[in-house]
Amino acid sequence: MDKMTRNSYLFKMSVPIFIELLLQLLVGNIDQIMVSHYSQESVAAIVNGNQIMNIIIITINMLCMATTVVLTQCLGAKDRYKSNQLSLISMLVVGSVSLFASAISVFLCRPIFQMMNIDGAILDETCMYLMIVGGFSLVQGMYLNFAAVLRSHTRLKEVMVVSIIMNVLNIVGNIILINGLFGFPRLGVVGAAISTVISKTIGLILIYIAFRRYTDIELKIKYLKEGSKEMLFKLLKIGIPSGAENFSYNLSQICILSIINPYGAMVTATKGYCSLLANFAYVYAIAISEAVQIVIGYLLGSGKIKEVEKKVWWTLKVSTAVCVGMMFIIWLFSNPILGIFTNQPEMLALGKQILFIDIFLEIGRAVNILMTKSLISVGEIKVPICVGISFHWAVALFLSYILGGVFHLGLQGIWVAMMIDECSRGIIYFFRFRTNKWKKKYQPVEA
Repeated sequence: MDKMTRNSYLFKMSVPIFIELLLQLLVGNIDQIMVSHYSQESVAAIVNGNQIMNIIIITINMLCMATTVVLTQCLGAKDRYKSNQLSLISMLVVGSVSLFASAISVFLCRPIFQMMNIDGAILDETCMYLMIVGGFSLVQGMYLNFAAVLRSHTRLKEVMVVSIIMNVLNIVGNIILINGLFGFPRLGVVGAAISTVISKTIGLILIYIAFRRYTDIELKIKYLKEGSKEMLFKLLKIGIPSGAENFSYNLSQICILSIINPYGAMVTATKGYCSLLANFAYVYAIAISEAVQIVIGYLLGSGKIKEVEKKVWWTLKVSTAVCVGMMFIIWLFSNPILGIFTNQPEMLALGKQILFIDIFLEIGRAVNILMTKSLISVGEIKVPICVGISFHWAVALFLSYILGGVFHLGLQGIWVAMMIDECSRGIIYFFRFRTNKWKKKYQPVEA
């Protein structure tokens, strides 16, 4: 357990998580990158389709994150029965949510996109993309949950290897199906969606093999008997509020996108490119935050509460420096980087302005990512949930409407609104954790 107190071990844990998340990000966005050479209108279709997929994936991810929080405490307390019980219950919950998400993607995609003010010229493409990718949400959900269990057992390299294989398969599939190589028809957006589904299905098979090989978790019905309701409550107590906060965030982003869409497909595509580049800037902040979340679980499970605070403050410095530094580099070389996607001068100029604003946005985002995960891990769930949900609508969406809709400041004004939202929440979470009230609320997992 002493290794959990070392910063070097925390950094070592973050590296494979970073690679795994980076590749997972590529799997989700490689469609957008490769279709950019096919059609800018198709990119706009994928941007809108992925906005809905983000809600699905992040909601599932929050349940998987809850699995990590509770399971690491069970493992830290060396409670084998509850470890097995929690793993089985999480599989059932994530599976149910994934099936519900699939139904929405297939049967309600058109009315959802119509409410988002999507251009009629790309509506059919957008619906088809979501129906294919979202229709297989169960595959995505099971993959993420098996990965969460493996990470809880510190089997981080195995998850990373599966992500590498899955990413390579998706790229190869895109090359073939988007462009119609080797006798296949040229499918464009549909080809990108099919390739994504195939690669994720193979990824699920591989992650399950790793789960069976590297953990001793038993997924048996007998673990649903004694104490299952209490364990389900612990999982949902973290997963539902966290999922609600992330659902709220992405729903507000959909509303913000509905403000952007009337500006035209080119502006929407530029928004997609800038969001994608921002993802690359803060992906390490997510990785090291997930690593410290695992460490916090073990430390709390073994009763080493004093070590938790040290780990959080060290991680905050590292994640903020990397996040902001990466965004600055991306902005500095924005013209050649954006040139990968488009050669249109208007899009290049707009993208560079957005990326400059995003440098300041990433300061707040880096703090948010770490503090939200840390507060939830130590049992402080209400603050990030209540503050997050209220700020998504009262600050991010409202200011986006004012600056982008009323004052017609375009995408630049909307990005400033999102920057104010991220930085404001970051300040609140920082001072909340610093009060140390969470130490009084912590209740260890019963043996």
